[in-house]
Amino acid sequence: MAEKSFTASKSRSNRPGWSVTFRHPVRTDSRGERGIKVRRGLGTSDEEEANRLVAQLNELLHDEYWWSGDRRSDAESRYERVVVSAFFDGIEASRIDPETRRSEVIPLPDADDGYSTVMFLGTTGAGKTTLLRHVIGSDPEADRFPSTSTAKTTTADFEIVTSPGSYEAAVTFMPEHEVRAHIDECLEEACLEAIQKKPDGKIAAALLEHREQRFRLSYVLGGWTDTAAAEADDFSFDDEQDTAVEIDEAEAVSPEERERNHVRLKEFVSRIKTLTAEVEEKFTGSLGKIADQKTADDRATWLELFGVEAFKHQQFSNLALDITEEVADRFSKIEDGDLQRSSTDWPVLWTIEVDDREHFLSAVRWFSSNHHKQFGRLLTPLVDGIRVKGPLFPEAADTSEEPRLVLLDGQGLGHTATSVSSVSTRITNKFAKVDMILLVDNAQQPMQAAPLALLRSVGSSGFARKLAIAFTHFDQVKGANLGSFEQKRDHVLGSVGNAIASLRDIVGSGVAGAIERQVDNHSIFLGGLDRRTAKLPGGFKRELARLIDMMQHAIEPVERTDCSPMYEFKGLEIAMHDAIDAFRDPWCAKLGLSYHDGISKEHWTRIKALSRRFANHWADEYDTLTPVADLLARLQEEASKWLDRPAGWTRQPEDDDEREIALDAIREAVFKELSRLTKNRLTDEQVAHWRDAYDFSGPGSAGKRSRMIEEIHDHAAPRISAAMSADARAFLEQLHDILRDAIREAGGQVLPLSAKQSA
Repeated sequence: MAEKSFTASKSRSNRPGWSVTFRHPVRTDSRGERGIKVRRGLGTSDEEEANRLVAQLNELLHDEYWWSGDRRSDAESRYERVVVSAFFDGIEASRIDPETRRSEVIPLPDADDGYSTVMFLGTTGAGKTTLLRHVIGSDPEADRFPSTSTAKTTTADFEIVTSPGSYEAAVTFMPEHEVRAHIDECLEEACLEAIQKKPDGKIAAALLEHREQRFRLSYVLGGWTDTAAAEADDFSFDDEQDTAVEIDEAEAVSPEERERNHVRLKEFVSRIKTLTAEVEEKFTGSLGKIADQKTADDRATWLELFGVEAFKHQQFSNLALDITEEVADRFSKIEDGDLQRSSTDWPVLWTIEVDDREHFLSAVRWFSSNHHKQFGRLLTPLVDGIRVKGPLFPEAADTSEEPRLVLLDGQGLGHTATSVSSVSTRITNKFAKVDMILLVDNAQQPMQAAPLALLRSVGSSGFARKLAIAFTHFDQVKGANLGSFEQKRDHVLGSVGNAIASLRDIVGSGVAGAIERQVDNHSIFLGGLDRRTAKLPGGFKRELARLIDMMQHAIEPVERTDCSPMYEFKGLEIAMHDAIDAFRDPWCAKLGLSYHDGISKEHWTRIKALSRRFANHWADEYDTLTPVADLLARLQEEASKWLDRPAGWTRQPEDDDEREIALDAIREAVFKELSRLTKNRLTDEQVAHWRDAYDFSGPGSAGKRSRMIEEIHDHAAPRISAAMSADARAFLEQLHDILRDAIREAGGQVLPLSAKQSA
């Protein structure tokens, strides 16, 4: 059976000489199943030599004795190095965390070094990266770093260290299996477009841009349409200034290269159409054609089954390999810096250190740009994180000295005005590590759903003291009743105050009050940020200087207090009951299992994509589907409100500020432990069940998957009631322990139950 399933064969591909292709008996594919298709160069153009190497590889494939990483040294004494590498590379799980790789090259300084760490957060298009440019003195035309756009632009982690000296960069990349998984998902979407007889442009669009909009193959492989030709179609007004930034032709992809890329894409689309036709011919015999499906559910089931069959087709894996090779080939076009690769030859780290700023930015832009004239060579979608260090100081913001800052930028909070209730765990996990949480918000439409969700999270988790808000587009706040800066500021803060007031029932009056005081004292108002700093009006320059000064002083020691809250463990069951219901009920609606006001059923493809990420341990969320973040947020909010009502104090706080200082220390400790708890219960302990949910296919699979995920939620967060199960009681006891330990750790007191309460 093994001999039939795992057999290598030589082939010609884009590589020079012969390659070997085989399904690996140990390594898993993007669906988590053993047998991923592998292609490796043999390093020879001689057919007889290639046959000899393939024969050696087949010996390894046919004998299960070799199917373990610890057999590598034995294999090296018997087989050629290229054969051993092809088989054993990727078996050993020795992946170094990307952040650790970057830190080995450029360590991040902290408060002990006199550096303040600031995390930029904001909705897509609010201008957080544009503001970041001003803080580091990046010219919007000459430097174009980091890249900006009104669409989702920043998808990797940006870490910038302001420091005198040379310019350094360390760029880490997505692991090969994640890139391959994204390519598989894009390819499957393209097949579904093709089977529905969509035009070539639609098929190419599905291939070139992932549904999540973070992985864009168009950046790497080139666009389907020729952007140079598209520029002839002018949809702008004659009196409208063109804000598109031109780039040096030396950095643009040449017309000849664009044409080669387009020819390659046309070939991929043609092969996708051929593949779907072959699958359809076999597939329709059992389930008929898609046109025969009478209902929307029947059509969805047919498409899901077709996607599974397309994935299993031999040409699907061949296409995925060819696209992956095409992607990997773009790294060979990088001329500057040093590139480190993994044992499978996949790039893991790129570094550079130079003195010339222009040279430095020109090299780094290939990993961060989004300019359409560079499509076909950009590596931006493959980047996991970019860390740069150098004399990146404000241009002309009236600052007295060069600030010592670590600036963190990443993916936006969201791009919808409604229905955002939780902040991603990739963001909340950094709250404790930074000195300032800078929310960048649009002054024209302040405090939409995503910024409010951030305020809820920051406040309830005990980090309100770290909050600052930079309101952008302040120059566009206009009206007959708004004649002065003060009137405009009061108008914006009035809107913010109303929004914060709406949070009182959610996070409690104490947290809402702390957020309101923080906003009053730590708000900055900026406008015209698309211009160079030197061209800003004096008022905005002063506001920018004030922001940078606030950043630098964010490392000042946190105030402490000797007054401590005292708690009786009464009412916690009610609080946790409300938290679990607030998590479970909306998710039942998202899964299509019940109705919940304001919540729509999620499309089955999104639920399947979510289960895939949990099953393969890639992530704990998919786009706006964030079950771990949702559970954490609801538990933390209810715990925060419960903590807001202590039974007494060792001494009464002098004012609201001292009261919140004491309570925030407990909230922060609770948040740390709840983060661990929710991750363990929803992710680590449920991998097998997530795998079961993902594996469902065929008629009714969407419903089965939804019910399985509801079971996962029931195990991870059982409902709390008077007649609760043993699992629910154990879960409630865990929550009791977390709160009790956090209270004591932060200096609070837990009062013993009275005899009446014990009874």
